[in-house]
Amino acid sequence: MKTISLKTEAYERLKAARRYPAESFSEVVLRATWPEDTITAAGLLALVRTAEPWFTGAELDAIEAAKRDDAPPEDKWDAR
Repeated sequence: MKTISLKTEAYERLKAARRYPAESFSEVVLRATWPEDTITAAGLLALVRTAEPWFTGAELDAIEAAKRDDAPPEDKWDAR
């Protein structure tokens, strides 16, 4: 057995997930499932190669224009 600390919001969600009032929090956690949200670099590369373009040509042009017009902030420590 272990003692854990939870934020109030997490406690309330856990409490609300009980199927019946006497169900323990351990039982709720043990029946919970968490999807695998991670992606490998190979998976990301495959996704990029097969997916539709994320930006239109006009959007890419706007991004390039913003990059061209961007300048670093003034250095307040440079006494030139």
